[in-house]
Amino acid sequence: MSLRNDIAPDTLPISLEPEGIEVQYQDDRSVFYHGVPKKAEGSVISGPGKDVHVLVTDPTEEEGVMVYVNDRKTHDEILESSGVGRIVIDRGETESVFPGVEASNQGYRIEVTADPEQARGRVFVFVEDELSEQSYEIVTPDTEDDD
Repeated sequence: MSLRNDIAPDTLPISLEPEGIEVQYQDDRSVFYHGVPKKAEGSVISGPGKDVHVLVTDPTEEEGVMVYVNDRKTHDEILESSGVGRIVIDRGETESVFPGVEASNQGYRIEVTADPEQARGRVFVFVEDELSEQSYEIVTPDTEDDD
């Protein structure tokens, strides 16, 4: 069995809290991404070798889909039972993660580009490794929201 299969995500309950974002998996586990996401205009580029997770909410901000980009560690069965998707992108390629959201493999870095209007929800990108965790919300460049 390959650990590099694309897996379609399922819709998951989410909670946007002042302290961060909680995603409830289908297998009754949850993950909490700490802190208020930093606003990023149009795109986010990860550091080299970082894990990249993309969360796109629905318009109500109570549900969303989560996709791991180029995750090579998580077994297919775990992703399938949790409802989290995975997309594997070859170097130099760009793939649609969700309507209005694309990810590009730039070698050791992943770039996530989004148009929240086209995605019809908020777009969050979580970039992490064993030592650090950053969270971003991709906004349109003309957004003047000081939240």
